[in-house]
Amino acid sequence: MTTAPLVPLAARCRAAAGDLLLGASCHGCGGPAWTLCEECRADLTASAVRPTQPDPCPPGFPRTWTAGEYDALARGLVSAHKERSALGLTRVLGERLALAVLALLAEAGVPDAAGGRVLLVPVPSARRAVRERGFDAGLALARAAARRLPQASATALLRPTRRVADQSGLGAHERLANLAGAFRLARGHPWSAAHPTRSATRSTPPAVVVVVDDVVTSGASLTEAARALRVAGQPVLGAATVAATQRRAPPRAYAEVGSGSFRPGRPGSWRGV
Repeated sequence: MTTAPLVPLAARCRAAAGDLLLGASCHGCGGPAWTLCEECRADLTASAVRPTQPDPCPPGFPRTWTAGEYDALARGLVSAHKERSALGLTRVLGERLALAVLALLAEAGVPDAAGGRVLLVPVPSARRAVRERGFDAGLALARAAARRLPQASATALLRPTRRVADQSGLGAHERLANLAGAFRLARGHPWSAAHPTRSATRSTPPAVVVVVDDVVTSGASLTEAARALRVAGQPVLGAATVAATQRRAPPRAYAEVGSGSFRPGRPGSWRGV
């Protein structure tokens, strides 16, 4: 019979101190800990980094790597970070995102970005969501990941073009229609057509552009982000996420999914995708 590894004494002391002094608890299991207990941290890091693809897969979906399955632990951590502003998780989740980016670069044969720069572009968050949360969760994760990568940086290069419906409760086909044409390159960016007179040195794009997000579900968000960048003339190597959902029901092709009365861009709150 195997036993779980012993938690280091120092870690147990910190957890106990947090529980007694501040009521701190692990965002994964709820036990006493600073941000994340050692057991949950071990479970998170045990997840295998792998390529992922939604089923059905939307046309134009970029090659994507993820740092693990969107299981109960990942779901709790992503939710705590995004919805409850658990900023202590930014570094933890950013490290996982960085691993997925590294795997994508390695697969593409871009070791250490071949001496060039890597730009991480987060799927844009809704302005309303950023105001309500007090920070841009997607951009925070992208920046945390960039700090773990050589020659990398992160910027909110994309902006929403309109309000879209809340993605929760929508099917795969509806999510894709909901986000079609919803992103654009930020106005005033040196790469945009709005500034054609900028110098070539200042407007030269990085060697590698990677779209990043916390979770990939239907693939609609990553597909639309990649499309918007390509339309702006920025080739995208692929995408990377912290986690990926696993389909529990038999898939149906996009052509077989009826759109019903769903209308893309109908009024509704966009709390992120």
